[in-house]
Amino acid sequence: MFSKIFPKLHSEGYKFVVIAIILTIILYNFSGFLGALGLAISVWVYYFFRDPDRVIIEDDNYLVSPADGEVIKVEEVDGPKELNLENKKFNKISIFMNVFDCHVNRTPCAGSVEEILYKPGKFFNASLDKASEDNERNYYRIKDINENQIVVVQIAGLIARRIVCETNKNQELKQGERIGMIRFGSRVDIYYENFKPLVKIGQKAISGETLLAKK
Repeated sequence: MFSKIFPKLHSEGYKFVVIAIILTIILYNFSGFLGALGLAISVWVYYFFRDPDRVIIEDDNYLVSPADGEVIKVEEVDGPKELNLENKKFNKISIFMNVFDCHVNRTPCAGSVEEILYKPGKFFNASLDKASEDNERNYYRIKDINENQIVVVQIAGLIARRIVCETNKNQELKQGERIGMIRFGSRVDIYYENFKPLVKIGQKAISGETLLAKK
């Protein structure tokens, strides 16, 4: 029960929580109302950077969600040109994370990280189609045990200003393992092959737990 009320904090969040608390103390010296407002902001900052443990299925027949949020796209597309996959067809699922979602991202499958590619860019609303091509983003190309290529793309949003990568090239990942996070509102795209989608647009996904696709 305690861990649900006070979930573990991601390492990126400590400095922001400290800043919010200091701001709250300063505001409280001006008025109780401003102090209460600062306290509310501090609580929100804490929960934004929460990093709860998740129950992972650990089954190579499924892909799990790389992010908490709303499924906004389920479609067949060309692969990312940034990874020279534009001549190959993939299924794609996009998940939009609002500022109240947990922003820690996880790998949808077990496998080896073959490539990590960071692309600087703009900061459009992450729910827009052009965000996948224009916004700041980070690509992870993962090969699973069956040689399938799975691509996870972290996309910065309207107020997001930093993509945090916690994964290295050639690293072996377990399904649902943490790969990074995005600060303050964003989106994650997943490109995959040889799996059938299990989710619909508008569905809520939970990182590491929601089953996105099945062989």
